[in-house]
Amino acid sequence: MIERVVLIKLTDAEANAVGRQKVVSHARRVLPTIPGVLSLSIGTPLDAESAKSWDVSIIVRLTEPSDVARFKDDPDRRAFMEQFLAPRMSFMKAWNFEIGEPTVA
Repeated sequence: MIERVVLIKLTDAEANAVGRQKVVSHARRVLPTIPGVLSLSIGTPLDAESAKSWDVSIIVRLTEPSDVARFKDDPDRRAFMEQFLAPRMSFMKAWNFEIGEPTVA
């Protein structure tokens, strides 16, 4: 399984509770519909210290490494990124991890 971790810093005008919620709501509408997406987790900063660095986290789970390229090239995802998110975003970092099955302690 592949986990794509995306951290987003919004523009100063959007880096607030309302701006973050717009991104969260739109991502929840668009990203789960993209073929290959197994699950989606979206978060916002828990505390002021976290909010200094990031405004939104998105974790997308995909089945196979080849799904990453398909996910990134999907027209709906590209529209989300280019038309919706880009005007609201200062910068973004994304990483892909191959993960095993969850372990319960």
